[in-house]
Amino acid sequence: MRNFWKQIQSPRNLIIFESAARQSSFTKAAVELNMQQPSVSAAIRQLEDALSVKLFVRGHRTVDLTTAGNRLFTDVKKSLDDIEASVNAVRQMGRDEHITLSSSSAFSYHWMMPRLADLHDKHPTIDLRLQISDREPDLDFENISLGIRLGNGNWPQFNVVKLADEIIYPVASPRVMAAARNLKSVPNLLHERLIHLEEPIRERPTWAQWFSHHGIHNRDIVSGLRLNDYALVLQAAISDEGFAFGWHHIVTPLLQQKLLVAKKEWAWTTGKGIYLVWSKRRKLTDNAELVRNWVISQAEEPKISSD
Repeated sequence: MRNFWKQIQSPRNLIIFESAARQSSFTKAAVELNMQQPSVSAAIRQLEDALSVKLFVRGHRTVDLTTAGNRLFTDVKKSLDDIEASVNAVRQMGRDEHITLSSSSAFSYHWMMPRLADLHDKHPTIDLRLQISDREPDLDFENISLGIRLGNGNWPQFNVVKLADEIIYPVASPRVMAAARNLKSVPNLLHERLIHLEEPIRERPTWAQWFSHHGIHNRDIVSGLRLNDYALVLQAAISDEGFAFGWHHIVTPLLQQKLLVAKKEWAWTTGKGIYLVWSKRRKLTDNAELVRNWVISQAEEPKISSD
């Protein structure tokens, strides 16, 4: 990097060059940068001498880029644009009062959305933004206040609150459930059309694992509809496409609305849980703490684990 600065004499010269190139005028660059026009000309000459190449063809009132100048301008402008965007984003981090909660689309839509009116009633000034992601984002790097995770709760970098146990049972629309053949025993579900969740990044339980839990092993379950988002899975089930996994904490409102019906007697408690998490590296803002406490209050008998 030190050799790079020696080649151009000063990084200030690149900023002056970019302004002059963008506006095709040393005079306009001087106005934009609050400089005198001779100082702009001197900085450009210094840069040209350092690079041993002409960057501009000087005219009477305007200047035009040479081939070398155009190449340098393209790269310098992109770099300065990236730096400006980064500076603005970092500045916004210090000013922005919004709270971001990252979760799956299904959790945001079916768990959070029905409860948001209560949050607004209790904390009307809080700006909560739900971020849907098909992966587990880095909360620190992406400046995310809170996240929802499915797992065993062992994330050393996070404080965690257990919102619910992971409990799974088959669900289907009332029409599909009524038309199913003899669902008095688990093996008979193998004869029904199944909807599979196959997320590209996050690992999720499979029908094969569910059947294995119920003592049905070594079955090749390949037929059925395959989707990569749980919100789509639930919509497919509501639309009579077959039987889907019902995560208890997600599907409860759909069961209450009678959009889906469930075989709760075939529930599988996996040993994992649904957790609210936040970084140990950054202190939550006052509003983020209010949102955290509100989410916990919405869950049944939360278990808190925090160092």
